[in-house]
Amino acid sequence: MIKEGLLLVISGPSGTGKGTVCKELLKIEKDIKLSISATTREPRNGERNGVNYHFLEKDVFERQIEQGEFLEYAKVYDNYYGTPKKYVIDEIKEGNNVLLEIDIQGALQVKEKYPKGIFIFILPPSMNELKKRIVGRGTESEEAIQKRFGSALDEINYVKEYDYFVINDEVKEAVKKIRALIRAENCKVSENIEEIISKFKEEISC
Repeated sequence: MIKEGLLLVISGPSGTGKGTVCKELLKIEKDIKLSISATTREPRNGERNGVNYHFLEKDVFERQIEQGEFLEYAKVYDNYYGTPKKYVIDEIKEGNNVLLEIDIQGALQVKEKYPKGIFIFILPPSMNELKKRIVGRGTESEEAIQKRFGSALDEINYVKEYDYFVINDEVKEAVKKIRALIRAENCKVSENIEEIISKFKEEISC
């Protein structure tokens, strides 16, 4: 019997560096599969179907919503974004760990449908550092920066909905902590009880 893999759900406020942390984690942990989102928006230059996103027509996406084929989805402006359920569940049943890097609202939807997931919240070392990171991008107006910073304050309140938090001061250290969490989850008695008991029963009977 194949032991099921883990569903790792990583999210946090904008500017915490969760994308960078996830990329580094995937480089080191080769057995973790990244879940690719579906969207109805048009591909941008260089984007490939099935690599960056699964690009779907709007009517197809809406039909899949009705059929319950998404772990989570949202409509942003005129486009849908969502996490296809079949890929995630199939990979987990095959014993593979799957990573979702999604926003907080999406993570809460996933938690409702798959509460066995491991929900990890990425935090900045401080609010001052978070603001420096947002400003450091140099891509937004002062008004947009203030709005994003205010949203981050609100989003941090959702940390109570998660299983773990990881402070991203140094990317390598943050990744190290997440890897330790994965190892700990793999050693949970509640997730391994049948395997443990059957192993020792077999040894006694031999």
